Amino acid sequence: MSDKHLQIRLRDDGVLFLTMTRADVHNAFDDHQAKRILAALESAAKDDSVRVVVIGGEGKSFSAGGDINYMRRMGSNSYQENLVDGKQLAKLMQTINFFPKPTIARVQGAAMGGGVGLVACCDIAIGSPKARFCLSEVKLGMAPATISPYVVRTIGEKNARRYFMTAELINAEKALAIGLLSELVEEDQLDATIDTICTAILGNAPAAVSKSKQLAINVAQGEIDDKMLGYTVKFIADIRDSAEG
Repeated sequence: MSDKHLQIRLRDDGVLFLTMTRADVHNAFDDHQAKRILAALESAAKDDSVRVVVIGGEGKSFSAGGDINYMRRMGSNSYQENLVDGKQLAKLMQTINFFPKPTIARVQGAAMGGGVGLVACCDIAIGSPKARFCLSEVKLGMAPATISPYVVRTIGEKNARRYFMTAELINAEKALAIGLLSELVEEDQLDATIDTICTAILGNAPAAVSKSKQLAINVAQGEIDDKMLGYTVKFIADIRDSAEG
């Protein structure tokens, strides 16, 4: 259910909007917000009426990443407590990345630190010219560890090396060029563009969409060898034999 920090809205056509509503702190997230988003996603994964998930942020920022007060609190925790906390954030990123249904990031403004991770984990990211990105962890004496597997896969190792170390601001045009954004549109076209993409997805067979997402993930991580060819041959045979097929 929605609360004052996370708005959850399911449209009649099956598009679920998860909107972070902590605009006063630029939608920075702490352990509580991470739990809210994770719980909403786990519920949506089991709900057949949910076909697409759109993740966004209220106000001028998408997400500033980790809440500074939360990070200060974590800094005074024990090593073991930080391991537990890190696992929760890692689970959130993993859940978004491998979510069984299509995910779209609506990036109307700045995404910093962990906010970049949220964008990288989504299947599709639509941004406005006001979108800005920064892997800012090194400025705070840290590193983008838990989001790194997804960011590196999204922008490539060479770009990741640079932006992990420099914490340079990445504007919308550069984000599009390096693959962090899928499409760049004017701010007043954000919702219409996302609706167009959702309409395209909703016109397809639900199970096939989910399996095709998994296919892309698995193929991207492997070599084109006999094992991969065997996997794809079995995949097509299985899906042809499915109810939708």
